[in-house]
Amino acid sequence: MNSSTTENTLFVEKSTPSSSTPHEELNRCTFAIISHPDAGKTTMTEKLLWFGRMIRETGKVKAKDGNYAKSDWMEIEKERGISISSSVMSFPYNQRAMHLLDTPGHKDFSEDTYRTLTAVESVLMMIDSAKGVEAQTIKLMEVCRMRDTPIITFMNKYDREAMDPFKLIENVESILNIQCVPMTWPIGSGVDFKGVYDLRSQHILNFKNANDPFHPTIIDARNLDSIEVKNYVGEQLLSTLKEELEMVRELIGEFHEEEYLAGIQSPVFFGSALNNFGVKETIDLLSTLAPGPKSRDALLYPFHESSPHKTIDPKDEEFTGFIFKIQANMDKKHRDRVAFMRVCSGRFERNEKIFHVRTEKELKIPTPLMFLAQDREITEYALPGDIIGLHDTGKFQIGDTFTKKSKIMFTGIPSFAPEIFNKVLLKDPMKGKQLEKGLQQLSEEGTVQLFTRHSTQEKILGAVGSLQFEVVKYRLEDEYSVNAAYENYPFVGIRWLKFENEREEALFVQTNSSNIVYDNKKRICFSVRSEWDLKLCMEKNPKVIFFKNSEYR
Repeated sequence: MNSSTTENTLFVEKSTPSSSTPHEELNRCTFAIISHPDAGKTTMTEKLLWFGRMIRETGKVKAKDGNYAKSDWMEIEKERGISISSSVMSFPYNQRAMHLLDTPGHKDFSEDTYRTLTAVESVLMMIDSAKGVEAQTIKLMEVCRMRDTPIITFMNKYDREAMDPFKLIENVESILNIQCVPMTWPIGSGVDFKGVYDLRSQHILNFKNANDPFHPTIIDARNLDSIEVKNYVGEQLLSTLKEELEMVRELIGEFHEEEYLAGIQSPVFFGSALNNFGVKETIDLLSTLAPGPKSRDALLYPFHESSPHKTIDPKDEEFTGFIFKIQANMDKKHRDRVAFMRVCSGRFERNEKIFHVRTEKELKIPTPLMFLAQDREITEYALPGDIIGLHDTGKFQIGDTFTKKSKIMFTGIPSFAPEIFNKVLLKDPMKGKQLEKGLQQLSEEGTVQLFTRHSTQEKILGAVGSLQFEVVKYRLEDEYSVNAAYENYPFVGIRWLKFENEREEALFVQTNSSNIVYDNKKRICFSVRSEWDLKLCMEKNPKVIFFKNSEYR
């Protein structure tokens, strides 16, 4: 695949035998994978692409031969073995067009993950079976709760020593407040791990060859006392399996699809993504039960707090969509910049005019893209649920809405107040323009937030975690040839501001000029030097409203 392809073949030529239906007729399944770092998210991503026949082999992250994870395409991801940028991958499976959004697992990139979750209808949650629920999973689950996102859970790494499956289920239920219903059950763990028992089909899938996911040995386990089951599982493990399956039937309630779709129940799969155990069962259920495109809330013009809202249904005839991510320099050779758009309603057509609501301009998109991580293909059209890429010359911003003609703005894609700040000190004064361009692009794609001080015009970077600054430093050097030093800045937070009138705004700016900064969209903000500083300012200015995010909420 490459960018010179003239039509979308992602859903036709490389389809599985069960996915020969043309792209246009396939029901969309747009989902994200979330986890704490090192729970196996990237491995699972590759295995899903493998089962979707989009890649022929999988590689371990940090592989010495350069066979890196397909979704980890940035050089720094390859070097450090972590995902720090959301990747978009599309593939056909089981009569559905699957759009998988692999999200950063690292806590320092939680805002990028949050924006990604606004573009999906369901989530696959990875849990490290030796550790149970971890901190980042809790935070991401809170975001899923905001929209009652349906969640499928995969208890990973049962090929290593793991928690007792009942204790693991209790751990997830008690911490994440979601009812777990097992679909498969592990047979042993660690060196004794034999695979998983499918509670619905009563089969055991044995992947003798870890490099061949398509031809497992299927063991009929309806009779657990059969010779085949005894020979494969072994007497001691079989006795444990029988006891545990009886406890599952007696203690755990039945699975109800409507409760899964409401975010109340989570179907649970045990297994080992690395060795294929449990992966096929997971993607089979995901492709069968995960919801398609849903309705979305939008503000009507002039987009004020008092403006009326409108529900956009995916079946509406008019095309609508929004930008949830911007990525610069996916291909350094071409210095390209791509905006990722989620189609919400209607039908997007290549070369047809669409309306960019923020700028109130019509434009044509001659080369809309669909993705397999860094690889891309030009598509002729896109339907609700599809994720497409738009080549961007700097005109687009995260949250931008596109329609055929209506003036609406999709809600729910805010920026949150950063917690740590850095000042950039340029080492080579001749690189000033490259620095400014690099910071502008990195901030617009959401790597960091960029603020400009009112009094000095200094550029200040704001982030949730320090690793974001490392990524900025790396990418400025790697992609823009800019070497700079980074100093901590004495801010602890930012608040977006609203005033009753222009006179009040001018007076506040004059009085607090040393604390005034402007974000990347020129919105006025108050830089917080301490909580006491913020409290005192709020008490002195009772008519000014301070907000923790850019949607003024």
